[in-house]
Order: sequence, then C-alpha cells, then structure tokens
Amino acid sequence: MFRRLLPLLALLLMAVPAVAQERVLNVYNWSDYIDPEVVASFTRESGIRVRYDVYDSLETLEGRLSAGRSGYDIVVPTSEPTFARLLRAGALRPIDRAAVPNWANLNPTLMERVAAIDPGNRHGAIYLWGTVGLGIRVDRVRAALGDVPFDNLDILLKPENAARLASCGIMVMDSPTDVLPSVLRWLGRDPNSNAADDLRAAEQALMGIRRHVRAIIASSSILDALATGEACVALTYSGDVIQAATRAREAGRGVEVGYVMPREGAQLWFDMMAIPADAPNPEAAQQFINFLLQPDVMAAITNQVRYPNAVPASRPLVNEAVRNDPNVFPSAEALSRSFVAGTPPREAERLRTRLWSRFKAGR
Repeated sequence: MFRRLLPLLALLLMAVPAVAQERVLNVYNWSDYIDPEVVASFTRESGIRVRYDVYDSLETLEGRLSAGRSGYDIVVPTSEPTFARLLRAGALRPIDRAAVPNWANLNPTLMERVAAIDPGNRHGAIYLWGTVGLGIRVDRVRAALGDVPFDNLDILLKPENAARLASCGIMVMDSPTDVLPSVLRWLGRDPNSNAADDLRAAEQALMGIRRHVRAIIASSSILDALATGEACVALTYSGDVIQAATRAREAGRGVEVGYVMPREGAQLWFDMMAIPADAPNPEAAQQFINFLLQPDVMAAITNQVRYPNAVPASRPLVNEAVRNDPNVFPSAEALSRSFVAGTPPREAERLRTRLWSRFKAGR
C-alpha cells in the first residue's frame, strides 16, 4: 500500500511551487567603510540578503583570496599592490558593463589612473580613495614641538620630534605597502624604488624613531586611538583620521584631531570594487556595484566614512563640511603632487617584507 502511494506523493510534491532559494551576496570589505543603511537599502530594493565581513589589512584580504574558494562575491582591494597582484594571478572576474549602467557615473580621470594596471578598466570600479598622512592631536603636538608647520612628515620622522612626542603616543599602521613609499618620498627618493641604498635609507629612517613608537597596528585600531586621545601622532589613512576627528568632537572631551597631508607629495590610493573569479553570485555582485555607483548612494557613503568617492555627481549631495574639506577632497594642486605607489617585483617585495619585520621587531 505504501509503495503504491509513493508515485502519488511525488506528483503532489511536484505540483507544489518550490520555495524560492534565498539570494545572498557575500561582501568582504574594510572595517568601518560603508554606511550600514546603504546595505539595508540594497536588500530592500533587490531582495538580496548581504553577508558582510570585514578585514583590517591588505595582507589579510590577499591571503584569504590567494587560498582560493573564499566564498565572496565582492572584495575591495587597493589598486596597488593587491588589486594588481590579484589581476596577474587571474583571481578576478571581468565585470559586464551592460549589467552596470551606472558605470557611466565614474570619474574618467580617476579611472584612467588605475587603467595602467587594469587596461580598459575591465575588472574593477573605484569605490573610495584617499591619501596617506599623519593624524595628530593638535594640542599635544603644539605643546611638544611648538609652532611647527603642520604640512609634512617631519613631525614623525625626525627622531628629535619623535622623542618629544613619545610620551603622548606614536602609532604607525602595520602596512609596509603604504608606509614605505611615503618614507621614501619624504627622503627625496623615488617612492617606487627597490634599490638597496634607497631601502636601506628608508629602514634607517624608520629605525631612527622605532623606540619612540608605541604601536604598529591595524589602521582601524589607530582610528580608535586617535579618537580617544590615546595616540597623538599616527601615520595612517586620511579617512580614518577624519573619522577619528568626528568621533572625538562628538565625544566632547576636548580632543582635537587634525590631518597632515605631506607637502612633499602624499601617497594616493584607490580601493576597487572587484569580483573574485570563483564568486558564487557574480550577477548579484554586479547588481550591488551598480547600486553603489548611484550619486545619492555614494554621497551617503562619503558622508558616513569621510572618504572621497569617484562619482562626481555625488559631490553636491555630500554634506557641505565634508565636500569643502581639502583633506577629504584634495585640491588640484595637492593631487598634482601626489603619487600612486607601484607594485614591487617579487624579489623586492621579499626585501621590503624583511625590512618591515625588522622595524616591527625593533632590531
């Protein structure tokens, strides 16, 4: 009897509409780097649930993707070196422009600056960008150094200045990718140099201040330390400093945080929205990229995280205090002095890694 019922049961099951499988988008991005309401809006509009994971260093991101089968649909690597290395390894999927009509909103001049490593901009769209410089607690630096100009890395990299500031907390982000080019530029050297003499000079400059440095940590941790006043000088990303300044003002504890963009030329970087080659949901990823590239959405993200975006039409929608801040949107003159660090060849990368290990160890 039971066996005779099985075919009938099968027919009944076939007649019942299958429950639609939930669509999920898997995003891997920097911490504190989006407006949470933007993610919620995307889910409401698309019906796609977002699983949003974060990292705090390029090394963490690259290691995760290099292992393969990461399970992510969207990643946000910095153009140099991580995006460039992932491209060379065939780890990124080309983006179908027909599925991303809002691509037309991107600033062609900025996109051209990353086209050198991604010809035709086939694999990535600029998400946010910024510079590398110093976050400072203005009152403490003034008290320690007097009336010094707040426009260069002398504040940190001159040993006599570092010695005076050591007691109030010096921090350096744990990223040789972003620190070494800035030190080389401060020394008057080519920031992309891999010559032994230049790297030795950069190491000597860093070791000259090492005993005064309280911590070499992730940029997200530096953000918190600046906001609370735990650090008075930190070499880190511009947007993290500006976020820290906002948090410090909101806390109302008298902590004033400022940003120093190096007059010798700041390192300029671009974080790229990209799709891993083995992404489980590439169509949803392209839908997400298209959603983010709307001017009002990018304006909301810039208002939240204080980093500039690459959608010019968003600028009038950005809060006035943010859009008029030259540390968020640098002037044309400041941009003309900026540089984009290249990706070192493998052997030079090993030399830089060993140099960085010695700096962290202090010997």
